Amino acid sequence: MRLSRVFTLVCRVIASPNLTEILTMTDHSNSDWRGIFSILITPFTDELKLDDTSLRRQVDFCVEAGATGVVGPANASEFSTLSDDERRRWLEIVVEQTAGRIPVVASITSGHAQAAADLARFAEGIGVDGVMSMPPPILKPDEAGCAQYFRTVASAVKIPLILQNYAAPLGTPMKAEALARLCSEVENIAYVKEEVPPEPRMISATLAAVGNNCRGIFGGQGGIYLIDEFRRGAVGNMPGAHTTDVLVDIWNQLEAGDLEGARTVFQKMLPLMVFERLYGIAVYKEVMLRRGIIDSAARRAPGPAIDDEDRRELDPALRQVEALFRVTL
Repeated sequence: MRLSRVFTLVCRVIASPNLTEILTMTDHSNSDWRGIFSILITPFTDELKLDDTSLRRQVDFCVEAGATGVVGPANASEFSTLSDDERRRWLEIVVEQTAGRIPVVASITSGHAQAAADLARFAEGIGVDGVMSMPPPILKPDEAGCAQYFRTVASAVKIPLILQNYAAPLGTPMKAEALARLCSEVENIAYVKEEVPPEPRMISATLAAVGNNCRGIFGGQGGIYLIDEFRRGAVGNMPGAHTTDVLVDIWNQLEAGDLEGARTVFQKMLPLMVFERLYGIAVYKEVMLRRGIIDSAARRAPGPAIDDEDRRELDPALRQVEALFRVTL
């Protein structure tokens, strides 16, 4: 167990010397990760300040819902709207509230490798279990630049790095062969999150290329291709946190070999997933607000708000899913 994790756990024991809590304070970085790693949404107050209380409530929701990890602040967390201090505070809150119950993966995508490396070192220092990044969204490095970026970030820490291969224009997609070379050359690139369309085929191609040089491939895109990804060998998915309990149930059915049962639940989710493709974070926050997970649907990210006409379409889609919710706050 690395020294930063030991220090973090000692501090928690001193703060709350409860035997049950102490026993849950586990170093997850050396475990093989699998299942639903929820992307935590960043809750804001109506005045667009970081809402610490709602963020803590969301962590507890994800743990109770059965997520096998939490991730952020990532794209769905509106990371690009957060200040450096807010990103660090966000991570401190999540690490503290998770309290070692499940892995925490810090999303450290930044404008330059040095900034990402600094954030990675900070995250490791407060006790996260892994980091995830994609190449700088504005600089748009070429393939050689992407490789150097990930080498720089990986060398800054000893915990696992998840390489996020994200579609343009925000992402800088890398080919399966380039991912394979990086995974073979950089020891702590442990996973790839594959989000380049057609995503399920890219998961197959990346798996074939990387072989045993990484621990596994995660899917994304809100879980809309979850079943196809599983069939092709993905180890998990990183969707938004608003329907964690339902996606965990689908994943568990797949793991148990109940493909038809998983499809039945998944098809009930589809209308909501389709609606999410239109409005993204606005829908995530609307659902979380209705579920009592966050106190405001306020966003810093641009884009249309949910209006009354949208709600006429969202309401029946959500009613179809509500019976599947297991966690009530």
